[in-house]
Formats: sequence, structure tokens, C-alpha cells
Amino acid sequence: MTTTSYRSGYVAIVGRPNVGKSTLLNHILGQKISITSRKPQTTRHRIRGIKTTATAQAVYVDTPGIHHHQSRAMNRLMNRAAAAALADVHVVVMVVEAMAWQDDDDLALSEVSKSGQPVILVVNKVDKVADKSKLLPFLESCASRGSFAEVIPVSAFRAEDVARVEAAVARLLPEGPAEFPEDQVTDRSLRFIAAELVREKLMRRLGQEVPYQLTVEIEEFSEGPELTRIGAVIWVEKRNQKGIVIGAGGERLKQVGQEARQELEQLMDTKVFLRLWVKVKEGWSDDLKALHSLGYDDESS
Repeated sequence: MTTTSYRSGYVAIVGRPNVGKSTLLNHILGQKISITSRKPQTTRHRIRGIKTTATAQAVYVDTPGIHHHQSRAMNRLMNRAAAAALADVHVVVMVVEAMAWQDDDDLALSEVSKSGQPVILVVNKVDKVADKSKLLPFLESCASRGSFAEVIPVSAFRAEDVARVEAAVARLLPEGPAEFPEDQVTDRSLRFIAAELVREKLMRRLGQEVPYQLTVEIEEFSEGPELTRIGAVIWVEKRNQKGIVIGAGGERLKQVGQEARQELEQLMDTKVFLRLWVKVKEGWSDDLKALHSLGYDDESS
């Protein structure tokens, strides 16, 4: 790979919760490394996704949603992790939802403006706008809110115009050699991805409250030539939540395990034996010591 006129750098994907940051990243990469669900604040960690082409390597940093609600320690850590991601990047992609600028978007824009880096504003979910005549005025209103290198309307869910975002990013990256091998897609381990996939399946199957009071910790990860054994603990905060996660006759936990195992087998191209069990750790999401022990910190490493 030649370094002549080659461009390489880091790109933060930021925005308030539930605007489609992770979906955008997954479509850019062509595979899922960041979990998604319809619930806000699904992403809790900074996750790097690497897209390498013949002319550029962009290291995208998916971040937790920036939001005003900071009553719990985990929410404060998520906000700090998102803000910290802006410190060492060359380009910022700020994602907002079409026709739905909110107070948390102003908060995200305030953080983005401090970075001093070029900002691409991505207006997502344009496919959901019924009256397309209202879209252009909204885009103009968004553009007037800050100094943006470009404003790009997209549908990340349908992968429409995502290539425009990639091209805009590549133009703004500094010249320099690639930092990662061209076949590397993320710097996260399979152990981390396994925990996230289990949590994704839980978030998609549970109601509104419980998903925010659970986390997944991998206690066993043993790769063999024909079988990978994974043991995961699902931590909840209240005893009654344990029963909700397990479900009647253990059916919900069985379904979650089956869905996660199938996706892991596709990802790893090997058979997977996945064992799940549920434990209670009261107040873990508002306990800094517990959060750090479970892999949450300001750097979300």
C-alpha cells in the first residue's frame, strides 16, 4: 500500500442517543461491530471501526449518545467517554435525526465545537420524513446552527448516501500512512463483541426499564479448533429483574442465547457453545467501583 497522497486519521461519530450512529458505522464498515436497538443509549462504550480503501484509512470512533440526563454514574461516564473521543480525532461526524432537533443536539454541538476539527453534519432517517418538502428548510436550519464542512442527508438504516459521508470524511483526513492492517475492521476483541451481542439481544427483547439496569460480563472465553466456549454473566440490579430476564420457564434467556450464539458463529466462522446465567449486583450502574470492574471507565477501553 503506497503512502503517496494516502490519507489516514481518526473520525469521531457523535450525537445524542438514538440518532443512528452505530447503524451508520456498521454500514460504512459493511459488517456489524457496534450493537443497535430502538432504545436510546444502546451504545455504552467507545468502539473503533476501521475502514481501509486504496486511498484512505478512516478509524471511526462510535461513541455513547451525549445527553443531559446524568443522574447515574454510568450516564456521567458515558458523557465523558463521548466528549473524550473528540480530543484526538481529525474529523467529526455529528449525527442528528431529520425533523427532530432537540436540546441534546445542542449539547452535542457544543461539545463538537470545542474540538476545533472539521465537522460533517449527517442528517439521518430522511426516509422517515413523509413530507419531503419540509426536508430542505430543515437542512438549511441545521446548517445555520454551526460551521459545518458539509451537511449530508442520509438513511443509515437503508444505507442510502452513506458513501457520500465516507467520501466527505476521506477528503478531510490528513495525509499519512495507514495505522492498522488493511484487513483489520476493529480494535475490539471477540470477547468484548460477544458481551455486546448478548446485551443487544436482551435490549431488543426487554421492556423500557430493565435494559438500562443490566450489563454483560464474559467470564469464560476459550477458543478451540472446532468449538469456542463462552460463558457470560448478565448482571441486573434488582432481584425481580432476574426473573424478567430469565422469562417464564427460562424461555427468554434461551432465546437470547440462541440468537447471540447464531450471530457469533457467523462472525467467528466456528461452532460456539454459549452459556448464560443471571446474577444480581445491586446498584452497579451508580457505583464507580462496580462500573470500573465491569469495564466502564472514562476512556471506555
